[in-house]
Amino acid sequence: MKILDIETEPASTYGGLLEKIEILRSTLRWATQLDASEIQNLLRQCNDLRDDVVVLSRKERFEESADVELKETATVRSPQQRRKALLDRSFIFEGIFGESPKLLETLEIAAKVAPTDLPVLIGGESGTGKELLAKVVHANGNRAGKPFISVNCGAIPADLLESELFGHVKGAFTGAAGDRKGKFEIAHHGTIFLDEIGELPLPGQVKLLRVLQSQEIQRVGSDALLHVDTRVIAATNRDLRQMVQEGRFREDLFYRLGVIDVTLPPLRERSDEIPLLLEYFCGEAAEKLHRQPMLMTPHLYDFLMNYTYPGNIRELRNIVFRLSCLADGTADLNHLPEAIRLGVATETNATAEPTACLSSSLSDAKKIATDKAEKRYLEDKLRGVRGNVAELARQIDMNRSYLQILLKKHGIRSKDFRSKK
Repeated sequence: MKILDIETEPASTYGGLLEKIEILRSTLRWATQLDASEIQNLLRQCNDLRDDVVVLSRKERFEESADVELKETATVRSPQQRRKALLDRSFIFEGIFGESPKLLETLEIAAKVAPTDLPVLIGGESGTGKELLAKVVHANGNRAGKPFISVNCGAIPADLLESELFGHVKGAFTGAAGDRKGKFEIAHHGTIFLDEIGELPLPGQVKLLRVLQSQEIQRVGSDALLHVDTRVIAATNRDLRQMVQEGRFREDLFYRLGVIDVTLPPLRERSDEIPLLLEYFCGEAAEKLHRQPMLMTPHLYDFLMNYTYPGNIRELRNIVFRLSCLADGTADLNHLPEAIRLGVATETNATAEPTACLSSSLSDAKKIATDKAEKRYLEDKLRGVRGNVAELARQIDMNRSYLQILLKKHGIRSKDFRSKK
């Protein structure tokens, strides 16, 4: 018996869903014999119906919460109320988030854009959790049960970029032993996250723009066009507007990606999250290192609460893992990395250089003293290696990209030290 295929556009009303269900019931009622392919077809239709129900349910909750928000616009809500409004919307956080106004504003935008298929461009410093926010948008959208594929655009060699994103066919180039799907094809019906989009070379930008415009890809070595239904979320720690002005990023691609443009604030502007993150990362480190969660001295805890974290959440996590590894039960200031530890030591002996803001809070005074010591340390070390950043990173056992962040933070230019002995 021929099974009726009821695959149409997703039902936009509960009445449409009921009509689909009745067609499916009639098909089953009058079927006398089903083969394997017909059974699979019926199962697929059942899955489609379930997805339609989920979509309608999400849409209904979203509209109800939006109505509540409109009624409350005349009232200034506290951070706790704003966070509760997201929770009431069944908003999935996918991680630990605090209650800073800037972060809540970003999350509220994410909640509104998630049910749509609009492209999202996430900005923010390195280590602020841009991929985590992309997962939040994906998890709260209509594609939540579909693939989430993450691609680091800065880690793909230029000559392999097209193959990685769009795939290739057998024999397309040396080493292509068989057909291979690209990231866009793997993410079909789901979301593709293009991290470090600012690192994408201009030829790759042209190809990406064509995909966004036509929703079609072409495998390397093939003339066939393949339709892809993929939501695009991109992220960068660069100033793309400045890159557009300098001719290093296509303006049309920038506006195509940035239909919704959000920025994650750095950790220093989200200090309420630090205690939550410390507790979470201490537990994670204990589990991975197979030991009891570490204890911290009051001096260390106070420092970690007031440190500026130029590497943001990623730096905090690395510090906690280092402390958990090196400390024998209780961690103290001497277990911190050398560059940070020197700043603490200088801060302790800060009486030799009076601060200019005696009326400031203790945490502000600590921040100023630490920043001054950190800058002086980096300048002295750069002078010793004659401005060679790679050599300095090797000597002090620090990741080079993180070192570049520190230099930028203090306005230090390595070339100023290259001619100095």
